Amino acid sequence: MISHAIFVLSFMENHLLTLLTNHPKLNFMLQVTLCLTLMAFMLNLFMANPCRKVYLLDFACYKPANSLQCTKEMVLERYRQIGNFSEDSLNFIKKTLERSGMGESTYLPEGLMKFSPPNTCMEEARKEAEMVMFGAVDELLAKTGLKGKEIGMVVVNCTIFNPVPSLSSMIVNRYKLGENVLSYNLGGMGCSGGVRAISLAKHLLQVHHNSYALVLSTENITPNCYMGHDRSKILINCLFRIGGAAILLSNRPSDRRCSKYQLIHTVHTHTASSDRSYNCIFQEEDHEGHVGVTVNKDLLAVATMAINFNLAALGRLILPASEKLRFLANYIIRYFHVANIEPYVPNFKTAFDHFLPHPGGKPVLDEVERNLKISETQMEPSRMTLYRFGNVSSSTVWYELAYVEAKGRVKRGDRVWQIAFGSGFKCTSLIWKAMRTVDSGEKMNPWSDEIDEFPVVQPQSTGSFSFFFEPFKPT
Repeated sequence: MISHAIFVLSFMENHLLTLLTNHPKLNFMLQVTLCLTLMAFMLNLFMANPCRKVYLLDFACYKPANSLQCTKEMVLERYRQIGNFSEDSLNFIKKTLERSGMGESTYLPEGLMKFSPPNTCMEEARKEAEMVMFGAVDELLAKTGLKGKEIGMVVVNCTIFNPVPSLSSMIVNRYKLGENVLSYNLGGMGCSGGVRAISLAKHLLQVHHNSYALVLSTENITPNCYMGHDRSKILINCLFRIGGAAILLSNRPSDRRCSKYQLIHTVHTHTASSDRSYNCIFQEEDHEGHVGVTVNKDLLAVATMAINFNLAALGRLILPASEKLRFLANYIIRYFHVANIEPYVPNFKTAFDHFLPHPGGKPVLDEVERNLKISETQMEPSRMTLYRFGNVSSSTVWYELAYVEAKGRVKRGDRVWQIAFGSGFKCTSLIWKAMRTVDSGEKMNPWSDEIDEFPVVQPQSTGSFSFFFEPFKPT
């Protein structure tokens, strides 16, 4: 891109000099005008350089008040009090909670915790959205010292709750952002929406110089409570909890030294062209008219396939040459049936220091660990995040990163891999490079007052989700 721009500029310069030489009668003002035009063209080409670096200054994860904490028994009792659920459904909820990998201190919104029956109206949904989003952004602005007027673009993602005005407009209104702010609202993206929002912000920052981008990832639990008897929809009630994260990105070269991370790679996979992938997570009404999100038996198989596609693309970018050669040799041997050997899984541990997969649920983490041959220690941030906060949808990967930081494990030069997957079916990977060693004693971390209690040893569950999900079968 830069070499092409230099060629164009050289071409224009030669023609302008020829024009001025052959036409000496051109007055001085015309010459000045032509020179200024050339300078403006050069400046625009420089500003449009797509190689502009993107930095993560800081991020904040919302931690709800203790009054909203709930044990698994409290969740089960709450659904029992509602009166809508049969004993068979309640038994399913109990077994799911026991096998979920979640602990006894996750959070639910006031609309579900303090009202009987649950109040899922628009007002309560807005109250939850404002509580989470404003709480995360307030903390982020306090950590960075940035003013609302300095933010040039806002990207908000939330799957279920999409009010009018939009969630991004709520942010613009609350923090009095400028009239020229770029505002985007992503809906229906599922748990991968947060990393997708980062990618969108990255592209915006590559064409708008000297800018800050605020990314806010959340989910709204209040309007998402299913009141029917379909097990495939009840699963959402058991796993999802309150959460949200605000992330501040910058393309200002001057922010390099004060940033935590630099965004190195973004890799997207979208498999919605397959009906099986498209339908595995689907919002719809049941036969009684209750709206819910269906999670069908294909989820694990579809997720594994999408992750494999994503890894194939990511591997070309981050794996060392030795791993690429091993994979190629294995593929050739199997293709020509030279020997009966298992497919070679590249050692991605050679390319990153911290692995942060979205903890959609215990069976998903188990599948990721098994397929990628990831150690239990490397899976620790994901499993502890699921245990402490539950599945907080698109923001979960940020609670994982906060965990790693609170443990004092992020050192300068470390590579961090965030990977998230969600409805569609989509899978996205982000690769970050740590610009500095992160102090484990940083304030305003959701783990800071309890990090010494982790990791916890979780009791062995009495069963698995194999009764619900179909295993992945390579083709």
